[in-house]
Amino acid sequence: MDKIRVGVYGASGYAGMDLIDILRGHPAVELVFGTSNTYTGQSIAGTDLSYIPHEAAPYADTDAVFLAMPHGVSAQLAAKVAAAGVKVIDLSADLRLDTAEAYQRWYKHEHPHPELLSAPYGLPEINRAALRGANIVAAPGCYPTTTLLGLYPLLAARALAPGRPVIVDAKSGVSGAGREPKPNTHFVEVFGNLSPYNPGRAHRHVGEIEQEMAKLDPRVGMLIFTPHLLPVDRGLMASIYVELDEGHNAADAQDLYAECYENEPLVNVLPAGQQATLRHVVRNNTCAISLTPVDDRFLHITSVTDNLRKGASGQAVQCFNLMFDLPETTGLL
Repeated sequence: MDKIRVGVYGASGYAGMDLIDILRGHPAVELVFGTSNTYTGQSIAGTDLSYIPHEAAPYADTDAVFLAMPHGVSAQLAAKVAAAGVKVIDLSADLRLDTAEAYQRWYKHEHPHPELLSAPYGLPEINRAALRGANIVAAPGCYPTTTLLGLYPLLAARALAPGRPVIVDAKSGVSGAGREPKPNTHFVEVFGNLSPYNPGRAHRHVGEIEQEMAKLDPRVGMLIFTPHLLPVDRGLMASIYVELDEGHNAADAQDLYAECYENEPLVNVLPAGQQATLRHVVRNNTCAISLTPVDDRFLHITSVTDNLRKGASGQAVQCFNLMFDLPETTGLL
């Protein structure tokens, strides 16, 4: 069987490096190139390749390209690569929102290629059917992935109280801020500290999460979302607080989640009484979920992922496997 020829744009960023690490061990993949304008000419760890500039990438010689590039830039590359008949998995935010208006609202500039916004949302546990054989996929962000997987069984069962807020207290490792140095991500700023940012409804992932929640249950209330910068290198925890609709009891949530995710190899619902922690997921491609009933109507959900794996690169490869009709967990377990 001929291997699938793959390239990675933005291969020197944290998500890009994890992509390279997964793909070089993927039995169906031949890695063709990895780009980095910053590290051009330097060796790509674990491979025989060296980084090349973005503009020099031989994308037409590949079957699929991963875009681990900043929003705004990524959509322009996606349009160019897709026009050459190459499949695209975009890890940026450029293709996740359904309308150019929503993109403008949350990212504060016009979308460069709104015709690409029909790309399916790449969260396989929720949207698997749309990903099989797709040519372009919008891989979700780490916060939306972790939050939506934590909520999915309740949304699918229409078990949330209509119009009531969903409250998410989320914390991510510093790698979620990217590899480019920033004053607030220096070691001396992060170590021994815990800081919220863009609280309430200010974070740009609010639009993405609410969009996908509403597709599953349009009655759901607004999202109150506060992310925090956690003083660890990787890992993401979403503590989710919800009120259940009449006819649903928090004590039944354990069975609901276990049944919903029973056949999902990359989602692990922990036994009742256990709490999901970062150690369940760091450096692997799974999501771990634990459930704590507060009383009959209120439920606390803990959902955790590695922000660079199930929250980014691992999930992108999961989408890639579906796009090429491969076993979904190939290269991931």
